[in-house]
Amino acid sequence: MKLLLNLYFLFFSAWIVSCNTTEPPIPPDETKPILALELDDAHCTEAWLQLTTKDLVLPAELTLKQYNPTGDSLSQIFILHTQDSLLYIDSLFPNQNYKFKVALNTTDNPQPTTNLLPVTTMDTTRHNFTFEMITFGGAVGSSVLYDVAIINENNIWAVGEIWIADTSSLGYTKYNAVHWDGNNWELKQLLWNNSVFSPIRGILALDENNFYFAAGSVFKWDGNSNSVQMVFSRLSLPDPSGTIEKLWGSTSTQIYGVGNVGSLVHYNGTSWQQIESGTTLNINDIWGDYNPKTGEWEILAVAGNILQGTESERAILQIKNNLSSELLNAEGTGWPLSGIWFNSGRKYYLVGSGVFSKTLLNENLWDSSLISISEYHTNAIRANNINDAFIVGAFGESLHFNGVGWKSYQNELGVFFGSYKAISIKNDLVISVGYESTKAKILVGRR
Repeated sequence: MKLLLNLYFLFFSAWIVSCNTTEPPIPPDETKPILALELDDAHCTEAWLQLTTKDLVLPAELTLKQYNPTGDSLSQIFILHTQDSLLYIDSLFPNQNYKFKVALNTTDNPQPTTNLLPVTTMDTTRHNFTFEMITFGGAVGSSVLYDVAIINENNIWAVGEIWIADTSSLGYTKYNAVHWDGNNWELKQLLWNNSVFSPIRGILALDENNFYFAAGSVFKWDGNSNSVQMVFSRLSLPDPSGTIEKLWGSTSTQIYGVGNVGSLVHYNGTSWQQIESGTTLNINDIWGDYNPKTGEWEILAVAGNILQGTESERAILQIKNNLSSELLNAEGTGWPLSGIWFNSGRKYYLVGSGVFSKTLLNENLWDSSLISISEYHTNAIRANNINDAFIVGAFGESLHFNGVGWKSYQNELGVFFGSYKAISIKNDLVISVGYESTKAKILVGRR
């Protein structure tokens, strides 16, 4: 019965996103309506079905019938207001075979109906990771890692600021990167003009020889040398306190950088351009995903001054055609936001002072039911897919979603005074980075 109640609401949502037709309806006695049903997408507990009709007089009363793998079936009557609609079904079970059919409620014989559509839901992923912890520094200074990128299982880069005590004249050497080559973690010192050291707070790895770093300004690196090239100076930002802290990009012709006091820049493959973000809040994360239905990239960023400010001081920014606009439907997202990940048109997650989700971006409220999965501030979220997502945060919080439920690894990994600041996941490998007390910390998870 829960499914039927959900369908009533979800069909209303489908009406919102459906396509209107300008063709006048044809009287039913002149031609018989045609109905067709196709699979748009299916995940572990959800399915999207594309209903198309022809010569259907609107509004029309139809019945969706769901045939379950257990042999029983469910039916739901709904009113269709458009010729074509995207139907969203939830409360399914993972890795199961369902069948769906839509029929027009009429006295005609035979009754106009769609084809019987088979749908197999996505399977869950496994929670069973084995973990290894690595720390650096701690004898002098405060070491921390801010970001991480996985090229492959034998090529991983983490960036930040690591202080290592030694016998040099200063008594220490500072490093801003650490590299995994498949056998060892090696500290690296990447310098600008072969002399200037700067902590690196964001990394974008397009391939093994094409890196961009956020360190206030933006730097490019070839993956081999010890020197980096500045490609965008923070002095070009309109606010003198502006910095670039995080990067996202799909190719070398589409790169975005975000940072303090609303700093937002874009690289088109030729030049860097400052974009007016419309906010003075710190922009903490940015993510993009290609939507094959619209043929466009969807790019969103989240902002908020962490550990300060009020509930209203957070923003969700949508970036399109080199313009930024603040989404008005941020209700329910709590206090400042730290991270974002989404599968365009399918699932959206926000983390920060809580964990929040949506199925469609144009829904009015963010679902806050996940706020109970962690009592700590969450900093970052990344995923392979909707059924394989990781969240990390303060006090060593580490959470995995397998498509149905969330699991916290704190009981087996322990709580510590520190935080994981960023995470990267690729296939069965997940890397979290941050700090514990005065040491930089890496958590390696293998499934």
